[in-house]
Amino acid sequence: MSTASKRKSASGRVARAEFEALAERLADIEDALTLRAAAAEFDERDALPIAMVKRIHAGEHPLRIWRERRGLTLSALAKRAGLQLGYLSEIESGKKPGSVDAYRRAAKALAVDIDALVPAEPPRRAAAARRRMPLVKGHARRRKR
Repeated sequence: MSTASKRKSASGRVARAEFEALAERLADIEDALTLRAAAAEFDERDALPIAMVKRIHAGEHPLRIWRERRGLTLSALAKRAGLQLGYLSEIESGKKPGSVDAYRRAAKALAVDIDALVPAEPPRRAAAARRRMPLVKGHARRRKR
């Protein structure tokens, strides 16, 4: 019998250092079980390879990236989502911002969260087009000279 065991059986108490070591060990075991459970639920197709993440950061539309990740053509996604092919193409190319309903349908068809499809910032072409639009209907912006 160890000295710690003799102390425990004699007084019914555990030394503080021994208690802290046991508590730390228990926390490590709980962390390992949580990690194991998460790994069992993980589906490789729910993550993007780094090359695709870099494409999004370079300005490509996330909708196009996720469509490609799922192995779908533009027409196949349009059919699954119940959207017009041309409209979907315009969203991917940044010509149109896309409605919430369109993103919701595409997200459902791609089995991803809607937030994964919305670009972090508006596509460059759409932002440039907004800068050229007048502030008030019928009144053009004055250019500084």
